[in-house]
Amino acid sequence: MSAPHYLASPGGGEEFQAPGLEIFEFAPLWHGAPSWLTKPVLIAALSVIIVCAFFWAAFNKPKLVPRGVQNLGEIGYLFVRDQVARPMIGKDGDKWMPFLVSVFFFILIINWMGVIPVMQMPIASHIAFPIVLALVVYLMMWFLSIKHQGLVGWFKNMMFPPGLPKPLYLLYAPIELLSVIILRPFTHSVRLFANMFAGHLLLAFFATVAYWFLFEKLTALGAGLGVVGFLMTIVMTGFEMFVQALQAFIFALLAASYIAGAIHPEH
Repeated sequence: MSAPHYLASPGGGEEFQAPGLEIFEFAPLWHGAPSWLTKPVLIAALSVIIVCAFFWAAFNKPKLVPRGVQNLGEIGYLFVRDQVARPMIGKDGDKWMPFLVSVFFFILIINWMGVIPVMQMPIASHIAFPIVLALVVYLMMWFLSIKHQGLVGWFKNMMFPPGLPKPLYLLYAPIELLSVIILRPFTHSVRLFANMFAGHLLLAFFATVAYWFLFEKLTALGAGLGVVGFLMTIVMTGFEMFVQALQAFIFALLAASYIAGAIHPEH
């Protein structure tokens, strides 16, 4: 449980202060280190190593009857294949499994870092990380759309799908253009960012309440608030882990949806 945030009161004592944006700010890892070399960057690098090491251990020497790490690896692979790739992309879904598995598990690990002691930071709560991930998917969508449909064909299929009454295109075309070309990377990244940001702030708040009223300002009345804060920290940690996994799933699902729209415009 992290230490509380507090400030000096006018009377010279200390008063409770809820955690704010300062919990998302990190100095360089050591004095003299580059300004970009912070804890979130370290967590991102560590997450890459964890994902690579996990799948290397699972599939480096696969057995006919899986056991141990291989069993977990196959469960994870089949989950992404059967719940993300094939439902969204169809028969071509298996071709995109390396990308989708990597995206899902990387986001899952960086999110779960938010509840691991010492780490305690879901780096997707820093908007730069979701934006980079969303831009990778966005650029891939552009490349695949132009490759499979041609530039003119892509915009035609996007803005003027067959079967709609012609007057409706006046409304539909600009909305679809705005949604796909301008808003898509924004909504794809902000959904992940907002959930991780809000969840981490809530966890920090309840942990701070527990620490303050049970250790810093222990009183008969305050102890009850501290216990509530402690219990809510446990409950919210479990709930946050579910949300973190769900957001990894949704991000990968949307990525698969954009890939499908690029290579199968008729759908």
